[in-house]
Amino acid sequence: MASITLGGNPIHTSGQLPAVGTKLSDFKLINTDLSDVSLGDFSGKKVVLNIFPSIDTGTCAASVRKFNESASQLDNTTVLCISRDLPFAQKRFCGAEGLENVVNLSDFKNGDFGKNNGLEITDGPLAGLHSRAIIVLDEKGTIIHTEQVAEIADEPNYEAALAVL
Repeated sequence: MASITLGGNPIHTSGQLPAVGTKLSDFKLINTDLSDVSLGDFSGKKVVLNIFPSIDTGTCAASVRKFNESASQLDNTTVLCISRDLPFAQKRFCGAEGLENVVNLSDFKNGDFGKNNGLEITDGPLAGLHSRAIIVLDEKGTIIHTEQVAEIADEPNYEAALAVL
């Protein structure tokens, strides 16, 4: 269990992020067109997983905007923005913002992605949502970088995540 904070108050996650050097377990998430998406759909590409509680918060929205801007300059790399938001909210946000370089995926059905990767917040006002984290994969699906953001209201370290690509 990771100990993080929300406004300086301690909250916890269901576990630790997967370790650097290991393979990320396959997953099934829902795209904004309501289709199923799995990790295998990105085989052969580098993948940045931008994980956050809700697209409708300022920090989460800022991370999607920042990665959308960066993604247009990355070779053979896909940025996945993952939350428990409904796909309709994710689609509305990206449409209103004109964001086309990231893929929004929802874990709304059962939260398995969050539970299986130690991301589910287990207590406090955001219980059930995902913590703010970054996981970066190489072309073979091996984890090459992780960051569990300590204060959920803070943005991730974009430079560190992008530097490994």
